[in-house]
Amino acid sequence: MFNVVLFEPEIPPNTGNIIRLSANCGFRLHLIHPLGFSLDERSLRRAGLDYHDLAQVIQHASFAEYLASAKPERLFACTTRGDALYTDFQYRPEDSFLFGPESRGLPEDIRQSPEIERAIRIPMLENSRSLNLANSVSVIVYEAWRQNGFGGT
Repeated sequence: MFNVVLFEPEIPPNTGNIIRLSANCGFRLHLIHPLGFSLDERSLRRAGLDYHDLAQVIQHASFAEYLASAKPERLFACTTRGDALYTDFQYRPEDSFLFGPESRGLPEDIRQSPEIERAIRIPMLENSRSLNLANSVSVIVYEAWRQNGFGGT
């Protein structure tokens, strides 16, 4: 089972959509605090909290606490500053994909952390800012899942 890790997510509908994606694709979702919203907010519920009982959502107080409790085998930083394309790797079912907050992305100290296997990116046209967080998670998770034969379907 893959792991998606959202570091300090800010926008409730993005996280709600990722909860829904998690329920439909079977990956674990890790949320690293602080969150920019309450998990009880109406906007999050409308976007995907109704899938919360079908998804495995784990909350962590900090990045350090996430590392200590989850003990990721391979942790890929998903960032526009990645030096490799997300399609350059053969993913394994226990791999973890770390995404940063919508307004600022992953901080440099986390991208440079020794626990990071590699910083990967989704190709975009030059001078583009970034894709929506939920879309980025979808692109990478579906590639990893595809490589592993869409196990569980």
